[in-house]
Amino acid sequence: MNISFHGAARTVTGSKHLLELKSGKKVLLDCGLFQGMGKQTEPLNAEFGFVASEISYLILSHAHIDHSGLIPKLVKEGFRGAIYATPATLALAEILLEDSAVIQRDDTKFINKRRAKKGLPPYAPLYDIADAALAIDLFKKVAYNEWTEIDEEISLLFTDAGHIIGSASVHLKVKELENTTHITFSGDVGRYNDAILRSPAEFDQADYIILESTYGNKLHDEVVGIADNLEKWIRHTCIDKKGKLIIPAFSVGRTQEVLYALNQLELENRLPAVPVYVDSPLSREATELLKQFPENFNQKIRKIMETDADPFDFKGLKFIKTVEESKFLNELPQPCVIISASGMADAGRVKHHIMNNIGNTNTTILMVGYADPFSLGGRLTNGAKEVKIFGELYPVKAEVGVMRSMSAHGDYDDLCQFLACQNPGKVKTLFLVHGEYNVQQDFAKRLSRKHFVDVQIPAMHQRFELI
Repeated sequence: MNISFHGAARTVTGSKHLLELKSGKKVLLDCGLFQGMGKQTEPLNAEFGFVASEISYLILSHAHIDHSGLIPKLVKEGFRGAIYATPATLALAEILLEDSAVIQRDDTKFINKRRAKKGLPPYAPLYDIADAALAIDLFKKVAYNEWTEIDEEISLLFTDAGHIIGSASVHLKVKELENTTHITFSGDVGRYNDAILRSPAEFDQADYIILESTYGNKLHDEVVGIADNLEKWIRHTCIDKKGKLIIPAFSVGRTQEVLYALNQLELENRLPAVPVYVDSPLSREATELLKQFPENFNQKIRKIMETDADPFDFKGLKFIKTVEESKFLNELPQPCVIISASGMADAGRVKHHIMNNIGNTNTTILMVGYADPFSLGGRLTNGAKEVKIFGELYPVKAEVGVMRSMSAHGDYDDLCQFLACQNPGKVKTLFLVHGEYNVQQDFAKRLSRKHFVDVQIPAMHQRFELI
């Protein structure tokens, strides 16, 4: 058996890890879209590095687009195997993949108008809504903590990863001849003091571990300060500067965390009296869907829900539906808060809001999660004085703020706690994925000090034999 890494290899997005058994079966772990990587993004998404029609099964850790977003392309190119996911991941994937197809269609149309004026050839979207619908038909729901026999060689177990609703760590038992190999893929590991979700679960001893490493060399600020920090930024921008606070936030996970914190402020009579707009139809769907899976919530939020039936709603909150309503927000003269996808600000409606407000010194663009350095959000976070949006350059006059406490990814303490259930001496190889290379190098040294003997940082398309 061998494993090869075709995404999230010394990068953060595009998660794709391929197991090839001696019998010829091929099991793909995630099939994510590369995001926010500048000029590299398009060519990286164009080629898988393997033949889609040869994949036997796909196992999806969670529904975020950098883990699921190329599934419709996989299907478009001939994949017809089963896709295994938790019930909540299937529910989220259904709306996220359709939304991804719509965003590609709309952004491609917008970009191609400008390309046509310059005499350049048009772009084509990676897939369409029909491809996304066909992909959803291939999903099979698997509950947490129940071993499922995929076939006579492969068994699957999902455990809670604590990252977003439905997120799971993937555990496989693979039988080849007389040997059974235990493989764990962490998916994205959440935080052990998350405001909404249960903590990541322990798991049985693994022979091989594939571990995300997004924040492998960082410690987050305390989660308890989220509501306080949001109040500070709202007062600073909307009350003192009388401007707009624009918050790029992923529709699943981050948007709900922001709404939950704003709801806390209202319960404590500390929420400033300014309108809050969530400009993302997907965010509205995701927020409603989240409420359908309260079993994923931690004890704290369940306790709150005994007296507050909807912890994601408050006075002054409005969900924006239509494109016309979205455009109208840019014409509003009064201060307001706009929460809009995507979180890296590289796609979706938030990109338009930034484009229309980046030249206003009264505006604040508040980043509340990870953004790839090459993405629009990453460039703003890193202090760019000028950024390109839809092919045009804009000077950055708006204030840019950062709230690092809101990451849904565990820091190095969380990642080490995730591994604490393992005997390092029994782990043959630990592969680091889903991280920037310099971060992974730092984390590898830390793991070596914790007695993990063989820590590898795979390069793109690199293959390893699993003994």
